[in-house]
Amino acid sequence: MAVAVRGTRGGSSFRSFFSFRIFISAMFFLLFVATLSVLFTTNPSTTPDESTLPTTGNAYVHRTFLALKSDPLRTRVDLIHQQARDHITLVNAYAAYARKLKLDISRQLKMFDELAQNFSDISLRPTYRASLFDTDGPIDEDVLRQFEKEVKDRVKIARMMIVEAKENYDNQLKIQKLKDTIFAVHESLNKAKKNGALASLISARSVPKSLHCLAMRLMGEQISNPEKYRDEGPKPEFEDPSLYHYAIFSDNVIAVSVVVRSVVKNAAEPWKHVFHVVSNRMNVAAMKVWFKMRPVEGGAYLEVKAVEEFTFLNSSYVPVLKQRDLANLQKSNQPENTTNDMKTSNKYLSMLDYLRFYLPEMYPKLHKILLLDDDVVVQKDLTGLWKIDLDGKVNGAVEICFGSFHRFSHYLNFSHPSIKDNFNPKACAWSYGVNIFNLDAWRREKCTDNYHYWQSMNEDQTLWKSGTLAPGLITFYSTTKSLDKSWHVLGLGYNPSISMDEINNAAVIHYNGNMKPWLDIALNQYKNLWTKYVDNDMEFVQMCNFGL
Repeated sequence: MAVAVRGTRGGSSFRSFFSFRIFISAMFFLLFVATLSVLFTTNPSTTPDESTLPTTGNAYVHRTFLALKSDPLRTRVDLIHQQARDHITLVNAYAAYARKLKLDISRQLKMFDELAQNFSDISLRPTYRASLFDTDGPIDEDVLRQFEKEVKDRVKIARMMIVEAKENYDNQLKIQKLKDTIFAVHESLNKAKKNGALASLISARSVPKSLHCLAMRLMGEQISNPEKYRDEGPKPEFEDPSLYHYAIFSDNVIAVSVVVRSVVKNAAEPWKHVFHVVSNRMNVAAMKVWFKMRPVEGGAYLEVKAVEEFTFLNSSYVPVLKQRDLANLQKSNQPENTTNDMKTSNKYLSMLDYLRFYLPEMYPKLHKILLLDDDVVVQKDLTGLWKIDLDGKVNGAVEICFGSFHRFSHYLNFSHPSIKDNFNPKACAWSYGVNIFNLDAWRREKCTDNYHYWQSMNEDQTLWKSGTLAPGLITFYSTTKSLDKSWHVLGLGYNPSISMDEINNAAVIHYNGNMKPWLDIALNQYKNLWTKYVDNDMEFVQMCNFGL
């Protein structure tokens, strides 16, 4: 009996536990059904004015469930619309950044704004709103396909614009592009400088048609009337040391005539001035005919000679002539394609440039002489130069150094022991063009012998490159007296920034550089200072069309 009672109690407990589990399961099932019922029956109100689809929270869940229940194309619509919204945001971001940087790309900004507006206009179009966004019914697949096509077209355009505009907004790309541009411009600038220098050099060394015409006309005049242009004997004034003597070495007829006319017109006593003009064999006849046809005014004296008349100037005495002959001999023994610095430098060598180192021997009876280049114009009386006390020195010249520019180190090779041991690299350079020479001091200091010594050492051009200024600096080192800068203003052949006050106060202005005043490339602001001394009444000047 006891056993039966215990068994009944155990069965009752089991049944109670089983009933409780059934009850709990039923409750969860009812709760799940209720939740589904709410999700599938609740329809949030939407206003007809909404311009975009719900994309967040319960609304997005609702829309997703609706799509699964009503139409599978609904999800596709949402994805396409979301893609459009993402690209609107991206386009607006680039446009805003561009405005912040204040970039000068107004056309691009306008395109960004228009594209963003086009994206927005698609979703606002009545056809698409009625068929895709504001309906719970089935979606028209043709309308969806057209909507998708328009969105993808605009997405493609947006991506192309962003790729194109990315260089403007990506700092790293901008820096690299700027570096590439700077490098390209630098290369172009160097190339342009080289081409400009070459063109300028060709223009400076070429004989203009007008100058060639003038020389030919003068030569024709001499051939037509030989008896009229016979050489006269030397005048005693040519060797009179009490007069003011000038040396001008040139093959340019019109340039020499301008120098002489400018000196005479500005001289207080022109009859006391004597000009010694030396030219080469090709142009000496034309030079003589010019000054026969147009004698020097004011009673001044002038003689014209050829370099060849100074017979002591030969290759056995003059180092540069010896070096030139040696270079020509080497050239004849070398193949055509062989390059040689000495050969190149001697190609344009003219003895006229080196006569300045032989003044005491060319004019043995003179005490002082003023050397003028053929590209100068005299604006004041120069007799004051003869009155300057040179303190026993040989050369009076205007120094051209300023700061670290135009020092001896600029003209000489101070890596060579001979230069390093004998000269100061910081010594100030001076310029040729207006040089008053004390010929007595020259003879005493044996400057010509000094020049020969250094010129012979420079046969291989290791001391200095070609030219006459470097050997001049060496020859007259420590024997040059600095003159006041107003005696000689330089740079009119290359520097357009010289002040007119400085030019007007100068006794002599110098067109050093490639832009000579008789060339078409001359600086226009300075050209009239030279042309006013051209003898335009001379018939051959008019016939040769100088265009002055």
